[in-house]
Parts: sequence; structure tokens; C-alpha cells
Amino acid sequence: MSAWNVVILASVICLALKAAGYLIPARMFEHPTVARTAELMTVALLAALIAVQTLGAGQAVQVDARVPAVLVAAVLFALRVPFVVVVIAAAVVAAGIRMLT
Repeated sequence: MSAWNVVILASVICLALKAAGYLIPARMFEHPTVARTAELMTVALLAALIAVQTLGAGQAVQVDARVPAVLVAAVLFALRVPFVVVVIAAAVVAAGIRMLT
């Protein structure tokens, strides 16, 4: 199976999942358990994406200046700092660490 076949198959599966979402009645998502699970899945997928993008380097785990920058961003988000300030602070931390190493 070529790479293009995999991409096309993945695209078809994504489209089918999206279409299936429109077929599910809205009242099914009003159930507290389903609503809570959907919210938690969103947070879990976002956390996994951040972890992979921060620590991933191909097939290996790489700890570099991105890790402290993400930690600074997490602390600032917890303190409810505006998003622009969080991005700038994380960039400054990453740039400072890269400048020193």
C-alpha cells in the first residue's frame, strides 16, 4: 500500500466519522455522562498533541528548550494571563535557553 493510498483511506475514514457525527441526534449529547466524556476526550487529545509536539523528534523523545517553555505557558495559563502574554513569555523562555546552550 503506497503512502497516497494511506492518505486517501485516512481521508475517507475522517469524512465518514464527520458524517456520522451529523447523523447522531443532538439529544444523545445532552446526557451528562456523554457530554462529560466528550469534554474530557477533547482535553486529552489536546494534551497528547502538545506532549508529542513538545517531546517528539521523529521516533525518539527529545527534551530541549520547548519543555520549559511549555511549563511556563502552563503556569501562566493557570494564572489566567492573556494569551498574547503567554505566547511571548514562552517564546522568550525558549529563545533564552537556546541562546545559553
